[in-house]
Amino acid sequence: MNMTHQEKINHKKRSIPPLIINWLRHFGCRITGMNGTTLIYFDKQSKRTLCSEVGHTIVRRLDDMMDAYLVMSKDRIIAVGHRFSHQRSEK
Repeated sequence: MNMTHQEKINHKKRSIPPLIINWLRHFGCRITGMNGTTLIYFDKQSKRTLCSEVGHTIVRRLDDMMDAYLVMSKDRIIAVGHRFSHQRSEK
């Protein structure tokens, strides 16, 4: 996983495990920003897909971490954090 130096520090502070980051990258809902970055988070559909892949019990037990998000630029993670408001997807 390619992260900026600052993001490696912030990632540890925010206690978001690598498993959640990996799930976000593979299953998360994506919104592309005007500056070329991509916001990735779990919405209802991505959680359903994740449940079908890894099982409802695992996702339910890690539900308190499902408010995480990633901001990526190309293949590099530039921010990781916890969402406090829901984003609207452009579907």
